[in-house]
Amino acid sequence: MKGAIVSKKKEYRLRTALLIASWALAGQAAATELVYYPFNPSFGGSPLNGSVLLNSALATNKHTDPDIGSDQFGIEEKTPAEILNESIERNIVSRLSIAASSQIIDSNGNFIPGRLETTSFIINVVVSPTNPNDLTITTTDKISGASTIFHVSNPA
Repeated sequence: MKGAIVSKKKEYRLRTALLIASWALAGQAAATELVYYPFNPSFGGSPLNGSVLLNSALATNKHTDPDIGSDQFGIEEKTPAEILNESIERNIVSRLSIAASSQIIDSNGNFIPGRLETTSFIINVVVSPTNPNDLTITTTDKISGASTIFHVSNPA
């Protein structure tokens, strides 16, 4: 009886050892070197894959072509009169900004604190109380009420 128990223990140990060995060998057998093979022809893959990739992209594409007559992308044909009017408008706005900036900047290039008011805008130039070289310029549109704030550091 004692011999049968010893025999069973040996058999159990042998099975356990074989099970552990098979797990260890199976893990080593599954580990292989990873090798990258490009599929896309743009990245070195076979040129024969190009049609497969293109057909896959076309099959999954849910976008539609824009209507040529509509102006979805801001591309429009302008008449010469419209082009001339836009050019004149840009030129006038440029001259107005130069005139406004000449009233808030002195001849040395330093900002002059104060308030400048035009028919469409209010421009406030405020010197920082803690640092006289830091300015805050606020432009306010009188029509829409929109304002833009610039923080300017004027080196001395």
